[in-house]
Amino acid sequence: MIDFRSDTLTQPTEGMRSAMAEARVGDDVYGEDPTTNELEAFTADLLGMEAGMFAVSGTQANLCGIMAHCQRGDEYLVGQNAHTYKFEGGGAAVLGSIQPQPIEMSADGTMDLEVIDGYVKRQPSMNHFAHSRLLCLEDTHNGRVLPRDYVDKAQEVARLRGLAVHLDGARLWNAAIAADRTPAEVARGYDSVSVCLSKGLGAPVGSVLVGSATLIEEARRWRKMLGGGLRQVGIVAAAGRYALDHQFDRMREDHANAAKLAEGLSSIAGIAVDGPHTNMVFFELERAEPAEVQEKLQTQGVRISAGRETRLACHLDISAQDIDRAIEAFASALG
Repeated sequence: MIDFRSDTLTQPTEGMRSAMAEARVGDDVYGEDPTTNELEAFTADLLGMEAGMFAVSGTQANLCGIMAHCQRGDEYLVGQNAHTYKFEGGGAAVLGSIQPQPIEMSADGTMDLEVIDGYVKRQPSMNHFAHSRLLCLEDTHNGRVLPRDYVDKAQEVARLRGLAVHLDGARLWNAAIAADRTPAEVARGYDSVSVCLSKGLGAPVGSVLVGSATLIEEARRWRKMLGGGLRQVGIVAAAGRYALDHQFDRMREDHANAAKLAEGLSSIAGIAVDGPHTNMVFFELERAEPAEVQEKLQTQGVRISAGRETRLACHLDISAQDIDRAIEAFASALG
């Protein structure tokens, strides 16, 4: 089955499984798991930060980061379609009593900087408002890379208004490859960054939150409170380190496959293609019913999650030959 639903669907490679089996472990709650400690330090250094903290998911890493920056009754400014607002269960509000201030965002993940500035609430003489503490950005957003000049300006606006800046960098690795930058260059200027190991990198689980040593110490307290204090977690941390060492550069293949997929689908009548955007392609059907096309593709060994706009994510377990097969399957399903 060629599964385009998400880049989280990958299976551990044999090399990764070996690394997990051979990992040196200890009790991470005591800070004594050497493999986890090494992964955290390595990732922090890779992103140009002082310290890192392993988390079981991107949602947990983002939540710990937001809670480390904000107190009860504070707020964070965030795009209305951003993952930290729309797809993480309202955790900051429910568990942290931190109010989100959603802001209209463009398809490329940017928000109008004047609008951001207008939403900032930091008037100590007034008790009507939650105090704005944090701006959250996302890179990539739906596969789209934030322009560096926009990031610089957004960070400048935040600094002028006394805000910290957090990056949901779940797919920062894709942004680095697409923009031909190092991970540290993408992470430059942020106060904290979360990165996922279980998306394009192909690890089975895990994210890392990086930032200053002080911020990460505070985030560890929240991680413990959220049930994230783990014991011999080096078994899965080893998978993340293996992914960074062996499966980062190969993500270029995912981008190439997405470009090939977009080109092939664009030649088929009845489908409007948007992309490629790093490892992702989006499409809308002009006449056919999405559910019917999804069912036809399933019978030909191609799995998608069809909707009004459908995302196709290329990843470690989809080869160039699979892309050829998928294009043929789409042509048949829409023929």
